[in-house]
Amino acid sequence: MRLRALLETDALGLRLLGGDEELDRTVRGVMTTDLRDPSRYLSGGELVLTGLAWRRDASDSEPFVRILASAGVAALAAGEAELGDIPDDLVSACVRHRLPLFAVNERVAFATITEYVVRQVSGERAGDLAAVVDRHRRLMTSGPAGGGPDVVLDLLGTDLDLRAWVLSPAGRPIAGTSSAGAPLSDEVCATLAAEHLAAARTGRRGPHRVTSHGTTYSLFPIRSSGRGATAASRDVRETVLSDWLLAVEADAGDWPEERLDLLQGVTQLIAVERDRRDAARTVRRRLAQEVLELVQTGAAPAEIAARLRVAAPVLLPGLGAAPHWQVVVARVEWDGGEIEGGPVAQSLLEEILVDPHAAGPEPSDRIAVAHTGDEAIALVPLPAVTTDHEGAEHPGLIADSLLETVRDPLGAGLDGDGRLTLGVSASVHSAEGLRGALEEARHARRVAAARPGRVCAAGHQELASHVLLLPFVPDDVRRAFTARLLDPLRDYDRRHRAELIPTLEAFLDCDGSWTRCATRLHLHVNTLRYRVGRIEQLTGRDLSRLEDKLDFFLALRIS
Repeated sequence: MRLRALLETDALGLRLLGGDEELDRTVRGVMTTDLRDPSRYLSGGELVLTGLAWRRDASDSEPFVRILASAGVAALAAGEAELGDIPDDLVSACVRHRLPLFAVNERVAFATITEYVVRQVSGERAGDLAAVVDRHRRLMTSGPAGGGPDVVLDLLGTDLDLRAWVLSPAGRPIAGTSSAGAPLSDEVCATLAAEHLAAARTGRRGPHRVTSHGTTYSLFPIRSSGRGATAASRDVRETVLSDWLLAVEADAGDWPEERLDLLQGVTQLIAVERDRRDAARTVRRRLAQEVLELVQTGAAPAEIAARLRVAAPVLLPGLGAAPHWQVVVARVEWDGGEIEGGPVAQSLLEEILVDPHAAGPEPSDRIAVAHTGDEAIALVPLPAVTTDHEGAEHPGLIADSLLETVRDPLGAGLDGDGRLTLGVSASVHSAEGLRGALEEARHARRVAAARPGRVCAAGHQELASHVLLLPFVPDDVRRAFTARLLDPLRDYDRRHRAELIPTLEAFLDCDGSWTRCATRLHLHVNTLRYRVGRIEQLTGRDLSRLEDKLDFFLALRIS
């Protein structure tokens, strides 16, 4: 389709700001971005939609437009919702690089433009496949009754003879072609998710081809299409662990451009559904945030209980009895600490806490997750009596089971410079127990963080011999324990002002990461290593050993 056709479509709310002599350019696709450098995702001919979150000052416009022009982008459309009028420096940069520029009225969603372009481009390029895309559009805009991604993939099967699945970043099947026969095995799902995450971390463009058990799959990233979805994204690590993927049982390396364009259009349509699912989680996230703020600020149990009574029907509709609750705490941390891990941890928890054998996104409707800083906290309701598939009672979520099928994919996404650690509390049945459950989950996460590996979890059972029993240890025993470990350090600090105790606290709080700890303390890593070496020399302990880390952690908590 031509740019001129977009401008003549009143429903799209586009206003031309420059480039009227370029309106006969052909549009091959559409992309929404607020990355400062989106070149890795551009192949040429796109209409690029942006909310301008990449722009900090006037000097940012020239390099951004230069990147788009070099990639062969057809035009740029900038939203007016954030800044109102489009900045003059952006208009001037587009004129210099002969890049047509449109303003998008704040009342028009980027998703509306995306759907329109996908329909038109697919129709013109694929001829008789236009009906397929149009049916996809109707399904994706008709609400939950339309069937969602499953029915869209069924159309791929019936119209294009393609078997396809939508997977979460952790490898959980979200949707699949009903004619695909047996569902993908856990092993294949994990392999595909791991390959997708590894490719995304290295910046390779999709589709990615993967062979598993003799079958070739092509993986297409499904990136969020909403107006605010990528506003803060300046690093792939901020989104890589939350994007879905489309896995097609075929080798896309032999496909013509028309079919590749059609599949890219399908991923954009599924992304619209993903955005709608995420928007539906807003209420549950708000409930979790409100309850947890009450818990952490020491609100009266009656006030917390009132919020739980509001939350229970939303999370467990139709449940008559008051549920039990568990708390799960997770942290995603990247080396260097410059990227906030809380939003990523929040998205991951919403996937990890779903039963791995439950297909589709609906089971996540029972999960409420909040986040603050690098930490995400899930409030998980459980029926008063929880049973497994054989009818036997069990104690709710088990830490190791949560990571059983997702450890390998997430390890690929963390790619050597990130960690996911997770702690699970015991179940509680009243508002009074939530504060203890939160602390218990945090303690368990610290135990997990002391272990080697990129993806680790610990449960409340592992705290029974340590944190939970501390109140029952006689005072003289506790005093002797802390004195033996901490008095040599305190004495040394008094004589030399060496700050060994604060260094020890920071080192444990950073889970033994030299880089993060040195950054927090504003020290050179060699200075930090010297201090830790002095701590080990004075106490006879080894801070690379889990047992010694735990002893120091407990001694600091007791003191």
